[in-house]
Amino acid sequence: MPLLENGHVTQDRWHMTAEGEALPEGPVIVPLERLEEGLARAGNAPLGVAIAPDVDVAVLRTALPRLALVAVTFPSFRDGRAFTQARALREHLGFTGEIRATGKPLPDQYEFLLRCGVTTVQTERAEDISVWQQAHEIITIAYQPSTLHERPQGLGLRRFLN
Repeated sequence: MPLLENGHVTQDRWHMTAEGEALPEGPVIVPLERLEEGLARAGNAPLGVAIAPDVDVAVLRTALPRLALVAVTFPSFRDGRAFTQARALREHLGFTGEIRATGKPLPDQYEFLLRCGVTTVQTERAEDISVWQQAHEIITIAYQPSTLHERPQGLGLRRFLN
């Protein structure tokens, strides 16, 4: 599956483990149920965790210093809980690693994902890449605050238009 970072296709160096699969060497993403096993493995290989939308990210608080990646899941385009998870990881828990959107986010949501703290998006289909890239370039003004600590450009525009 293609991986986008800041509107560009990037190499995915992470291996997503399945239930019962032995943990390989190198960067690995484990399901939350296997996080303790991942934390206990020897070596300094990067570790990531995949969480379901119904998980309270506060359960990751003690593990976050050891995690390089948290994958948040969009089971459908109508389920926006992963936006909240990403924002909470950045703003409330101070996570500075990679936050990856997986599942079924829409290209129209790309800028919102970035503003909530998501750094990479794993798309389901390679033919969607150009649509995701266009979505990244087309939206240039935002009203809501961002975890990127940038000035919300839209606020000045809103005052100008009123």
